Amino acid sequence: QVQLVESGGGMVQPGGSLRLSCAASGIIFSSAGMGWYRQAPGKQRELVADISSNGGAVYAESVKGRFTISRDNAKNTVYLQMNSLKPEDTAVYYCHADFRDSYRRRLSWGQGTQVTVSS
Repeated sequence: QVQLVESGGGMVQPGGSLRLSCAASGIIFSSAGMGWYRQAPGKQRELVADISSNGGAVYAESVKGRFTISRDNAKNTVYLQMNSLKPEDTAVYYCHADFRDSYRRRLSWGQGTQVTVSS
């Protein structure tokens, strides 16, 4: 019932840009915390950015100034604008939702989208 569907991944040269989208369904999107995580080969999954229901955003230090997370509640979609991409940004990027169902906290993940930064 809960679905998070990512799109927008691909291959880009260093210094390039991509915009990831995550369309959510099955949750009350406007009250959910949304985020982007990534997992590079041989590394643990890490938080990239998250955005609260009121629009406040937090970023990993490694992406500050380059990435911007935003949300459009009318479209039930969260975005990650990625600029000045570096090879170390290469990873599978996952959309994440943090929401409540009758006061019980629920967490949901998308299937992931590959981002490859290479020349």
